[in-house]
Amino acid sequence: LGIRVNGQESSRHKRAASISLLFSSFFRFCSVPVLFLAVPGHREMPRNPSHAMNIASKTGLLLFTGNSHPDLARLVASRLGLELAPCSVRNDDNAETKVDIDCSVRGQDVFIIQTGSKEVNTSIMELLIMMYACKTSCAESIVAVIPYLPYSKQSKMRKRGSIPAKLLASLLCKAGMTHLITMDLHAKEIQGFFDVPVDNLRASPFLLQYIQEQIPDYRNAVIVAKNPGSARRAQSLAERLRLGLAVIHGETKEAESDAIDGRHSPPPVVAQNTGLEWPSGRYWSADIGIGVPMLTAKEKPPINVVGDVGGRIAIIVDDIIDDVETFVACASMLKDRGAYKIYAMATHGLLSSDAPRLLEESTIDEIVVTNSVSHEVQKLQCHKIKTVDISVLISEAIRRIHNQESMSYLFRNITMED
Repeated sequence: LGIRVNGQESSRHKRAASISLLFSSFFRFCSVPVLFLAVPGHREMPRNPSHAMNIASKTGLLLFTGNSHPDLARLVASRLGLELAPCSVRNDDNAETKVDIDCSVRGQDVFIIQTGSKEVNTSIMELLIMMYACKTSCAESIVAVIPYLPYSKQSKMRKRGSIPAKLLASLLCKAGMTHLITMDLHAKEIQGFFDVPVDNLRASPFLLQYIQEQIPDYRNAVIVAKNPGSARRAQSLAERLRLGLAVIHGETKEAESDAIDGRHSPPPVVAQNTGLEWPSGRYWSADIGIGVPMLTAKEKPPINVVGDVGGRIAIIVDDIIDDVETFVACASMLKDRGAYKIYAMATHGLLSSDAPRLLEESTIDEIVVTNSVSHEVQKLQCHKIKTVDISVLISEAIRRIHNQESMSYLFRNITMED
């Protein structure tokens, strides 16, 4: 090994290099990590700053958030002892969504917190672009944390429509999502729309805790289902609290599913055996459709309360509070039946349009929702709204998924009916 300094060999450098080579050969033979000696006149190769940062970060976890609910994202990050990863999500002047990921995500477990909001379509587009940006940047996994899944109420075929919940699931999977964390889906069957694992967390333990700690004399309460469709959820809470159950039955207006549309139109009638030929070459016969039995129309009974609520606290439960007219009507009926205090509880408080004003003027004493959706503006318009924090549940789910631990602990005592 020869070293030249200013065109001349230096015996001092030759000796140092020889000693370095001797030590490296010895330790390599002994299978011990080698510490090379620095030779004067040589520079050490600079290290990759991002690589050093990844090594220093033992978590390998990056937490991003869009613009739908940054407060919840900050709560989750603080519980995990992390900082939100730098990311810029904005709308240009032409209303297009633009996303810039300001850190390396290569080989990292990426979690993106984005929930349904008032501008639901913008929130969805932000999430899709963020996931696709992480996918094309070689992230190890991309987990979408969507406490309230938008379009979850449109999970069934109605009339000549479509199933937007299935469309949204396909878009999320195509954008690069490898796992989904959500909470209290409107219909549990929505999990089957996704081609990736889905963890449908439950907020009921937090609502149960609120009832036990914040409602005085809750033992004198009765759990109320505002329609037969939510009776199973109400029954689950009633059984866990050892309380009575009441169900509001009947409809005050015609249901959407019974509204008349084109499918109720009779088939066109053409005189029989006229030989009328359609452009396709087929012949039409008026016998088609004749004799097909028609389903008898439903007759909705007047709205009624099944169960005793007189002199008791009524707690109306559901998964979503959005269109509050039904809640207000149910509360008025419960008040007429003798309930002296009325609560409305739900996981997702969307509270769209004039909902805060209607709730403020209603006979409902308190509305309890979680912070799965941001509703700070609505709380300024209605002082009855109370918020339950569920960030601890989301942060624990993120920690377990990142550490590849079992999620069954978060679903203990959860039955098929819940």
